[in-house]
Amino acid sequence: MGWRRLAGAALAAGVALLAVPGTSNAQVQEGIGHHTPAQGYAGKPGATDWLGSYIWQGRQVWCVSYSYLAPDSSVEYQEGDELKTKAGVPLAPEVAANISYLLLRYSTTNSPDESAALAHLLHSWTSFEHGGLSLSPTSDYRTIAYNEAFHYDNLPPSARETVDRMRKDAETNRGPWTAKVTAPAEAQVIGTPDAWKVDVSKPDGAMVGGVPVTVEVVDATLENGLATAEFKTALDGGPLTVNVVPTGPNPSVTVKLDSPADKPKVHIPAGRENMQRIVTTGGEKKLTAQASTTAKTAPGAVKVAKTDAETGKAIAGTALRITAADGTSPALKQDDTGVTGPDGKPLVLQTGEDGTATVPDLRTPQDICVVEVAAAKGYEEFFDPNAPPKACGKVEAGQTLALALTNKPNKPVVPITIHAGSEGAGVTAKAAFTTELDTGALVAFGGGVLIAGGLLGWVVRRRLVAARS
Repeated sequence: MGWRRLAGAALAAGVALLAVPGTSNAQVQEGIGHHTPAQGYAGKPGATDWLGSYIWQGRQVWCVSYSYLAPDSSVEYQEGDELKTKAGVPLAPEVAANISYLLLRYSTTNSPDESAALAHLLHSWTSFEHGGLSLSPTSDYRTIAYNEAFHYDNLPPSARETVDRMRKDAETNRGPWTAKVTAPAEAQVIGTPDAWKVDVSKPDGAMVGGVPVTVEVVDATLENGLATAEFKTALDGGPLTVNVVPTGPNPSVTVKLDSPADKPKVHIPAGRENMQRIVTTGGEKKLTAQASTTAKTAPGAVKVAKTDAETGKAIAGTALRITAADGTSPALKQDDTGVTGPDGKPLVLQTGEDGTATVPDLRTPQDICVVEVAAAKGYEEFFDPNAPPKACGKVEAGQTLALALTNKPNKPVVPITIHAGSEGAGVTAKAAFTTELDTGALVAFGGGVLIAGGLLGWVVRRRLVAARS
């Protein structure tokens, strides 16, 4: 068994068949099948009938004009119109669909039972009693009808079973078919495989199993690294799943397959009215379906480490703003939305206990900046809001950009103990001051350090005066 696959050496819409020159000597060659006892009619030659294929100029063919002369390789055949019955009556649509399917499905068979079953079904559907065709033994080769029951009963048991199986197969899977490709619903990532679905369905919507399908991809590869390969739909009638690896921003998948034609084609002998008409394929038609989507590079992340400039220890609680390269607009997430906070502005986050902060799911490649918004406690003195610490870099696909920021700790304070004298024995006052003042730091804290120092000096002076009075 095997599906009919047309290629350069095979029949292509009948053209190759017509192009083969006839041989000089008459030659009838039986292919594969079974001999059965002859169905009698007036002038019947021989004691047996042949149910099976013939070899016409190297090709396997089947006859569709019961009792006419077998195809002669010295006779050239021409492509005719749609297949009709022996009496010239158009086939019923479902019968035409059955024949197209069986020719597509079984025309390359190597099984004698399948070949005989195909011949039997073709004669049953084209040469039954109608339009002047009769089972009367007085009929001649032109008017004799095919005795379906007689030939069926004289086939080997295995061939009879095959007739029943192939008839059911045709009625179940006949065309016309439709093909559909469905891209994954999830966002595609360049370099990451994902499953695309291919459906080949019958008129009732059910899937056709075991159908060869050629898959071609653009801006992508198949898992084997190729851009084209042949697959088969699932035998259980489920969809064909193909893993596709995007290599660019616009991956697409196209499928091509042979489908049963709505009406099979017949081939007619040139100048020989008494010779069988033949079929080689179902006159199949090509089905094509395509789908596309978009793909992005793998997302990246940025991880910021905040440390003490002098000790190298982690600094927790530092407020950091995540921005694009300009330091003011939001960075972009993988879905191209901005990395923003509830206020719609670039996201501000704080370093954790380990002194780090991480932003995942970033669009790549992308330049990212991390800008310090406010220093952690103990590092306020050297923080300048007009020139805050800042670190930038590029986030690449599937990678984590590591950025580092340091803070210089506040300058240490020097404690002084002032003795109150004999009258104030045991009473002390402690004042704190820095060895030098940083104007920027004072301004940054709104003069709070300066005011606090002044108030504390005023308290000390009052206590000294009180001790002396």
